[in-house]
Amino acid sequence: MTTPPPALLVAGHGTRDEAGAEAFRDFVRELGRRHPELPVAGGFIELSPPPLGEAVTELVERGVRRFAAVPLMLVSAGHAKGDIPAALSREKERHPGVSYTYGRPLGPHPALLRVLERRLAEAVDPTWDPAEVTVLLVGRGSTDPDANAEVFKAARLLWEGRGYGAVETAFVSLAKPDVPGGLERCVRLGARRVVVLPYFLFTGILPDRVRHQTEEWAAAHPETEVRSADVIGPEPELLDLVWERYEEAVKGDLRMNCDSCVYRIALPGFEDKVGLPQQPHFHPDDDGHHHHGHHHGHGHAHSHAH
Repeated sequence: MTTPPPALLVAGHGTRDEAGAEAFRDFVRELGRRHPELPVAGGFIELSPPPLGEAVTELVERGVRRFAAVPLMLVSAGHAKGDIPAALSREKERHPGVSYTYGRPLGPHPALLRVLERRLAEAVDPTWDPAEVTVLLVGRGSTDPDANAEVFKAARLLWEGRGYGAVETAFVSLAKPDVPGGLERCVRLGARRVVVLPYFLFTGILPDRVRHQTEEWAAAHPETEVRSADVIGPEPELLDLVWERYEEAVKGDLRMNCDSCVYRIALPGFEDKVGLPQQPHFHPDDDGHHHHGHHHGHGHAHSHAH
């Protein structure tokens, strides 16, 4: 009797935007349709149902003993480094006999860069010369400098070889420059045409905020032509990439880069985070737990993926 392949558990961040949460759930269902040979489930760390623990329970009730968890996240910030591994450790205690491997976040991957390139092409006027277009890539923003640096890396990779005049970077929360500050920087560097490109997988509160702030800034600066591009969305490249991350996790071929992780390296201003233990990020919909604000003190044991 052959051993069944590990199930696939997709871990999402969560959003107060119902359309964004439903986009994630649709994406998980599509993964299941694409891969009928194994059980597929998905859950959120916070803000949206179902919580990650409920997704694990669903898999266990379907007879799953082994699964691979893939974080549906573009950068490796606190959620991917601490919250998800801690939550999975908790689920292992809740379900004795269950084992899992943990995959790495998605970006910056060439497949995602191709989708970002399409989003830019959709947003610009086809008569524009790319050399005269400045792109402002806007990430979520984090208190983790490593995560913010990954957005800059994505921006540089997007700029390489595509002919755009420049690709600048901004963040919608927790990190600078913010969206207006990023647009000001573009103009100071000589930009006349700017495309604001949200570095987000699905629609949600924060991508909506990016678009709103862009429109406000553009209205106050009519001398600069500003366009807004769409989020990445549930594209075939994203479905393929999650499967690639699943296969890496199953084979144990993870290749995570921890050279600049605050939980391993004493970075200026973050020295207190080195070696912190993992603490689960309790989901407000998780039975028996109450959630009061976001925990920034979660740690990172690094045993899960290095």
